[in-house]
Amino acid sequence: MAGSQHEVTKLLGQWRGGNQETLDKLTPLVYDELHRLAHLYIRRERPGHTLQTTALVNEPYLRLVEQKNVDWESRAHFFAVSAQVMK
Repeated sequence: MAGSQHEVTKLLGQWRGGNQETLDKLTPLVYDELHRLAHLYIRRERPGHTLQTTALVNEPYLRLVEQKNVDWESRAHFFAVSAQVMK
């Protein structure tokens, strides 16, 4: 998994603090893990569903990055919220 837990948590804090440039550094560190989570959820869907892993990642990701007042506590908190949004 790319990016250490500490690095992601630090970048989430900087992003929360208003540093929008941090998002460019954060995205590649969290995208693979979001994609992995989405893949797990897709595998649990009924046969014949039309969901695609990338769509399941992109839609919630767009919603999350638009949030202005989320107090990201840690990397784990970010992924827990992301997982809830995907469900």
